[in-house]
Amino acid sequence: MPAQLSDEVRAAQMRFVDRIGDGWALVTAGTMETGWNTMTIGWGSAGVLWSRPIMTVYVHPWRYTHGFMLDNDYFTIQLFGDEYKRDLGILGSKSGRDGDKVALTSLTPRAIEHGVTFEEAADTFVCKKIYTQRLDPTLAPPDFLARTGGFYATDAHTVFIGELLDVL
Repeated sequence: MPAQLSDEVRAAQMRFVDRIGDGWALVTAGTMETGWNTMTIGWGSAGVLWSRPIMTVYVHPWRYTHGFMLDNDYFTIQLFGDEYKRDLGILGSKSGRDGDKVALTSLTPRAIEHGVTFEEAADTFVCKKIYTQRLDPTLAPPDFLARTGGFYATDAHTVFIGELLDVL
């Protein structure tokens, strides 16, 4: 049975696809109560899988957020206007292992059901993790490994697919 996506969900997924292609987004996992982390992402997709609306993100294992993604059943994705590009640059280049990187930005974290978002986010996608798998770089196009200098050949990203539950 095909998924019946509302116009709102379709439009939100398209905003994500447009933004991830032209800019960046954040992925955040964990809760304010148990601990959380966020990071900038430049890879992602949206669509339908198993008759469910989904969002897909890719997180490298050495990123601090990776453990939060593995340990939590939910994650959130945030989109921002261009005026927050500097903040997303900080969150993509600093590690939460080393301190409170969010404090270096103008962003304000806010607890929501199933996770954390930011007051300044234009869109927040709340996702329930339904599939996780490490990418196999040997199956990637040869030009990809050539362009990346083989960086991803030894320690590939993990794919996290989440069912899109809500758009805030």
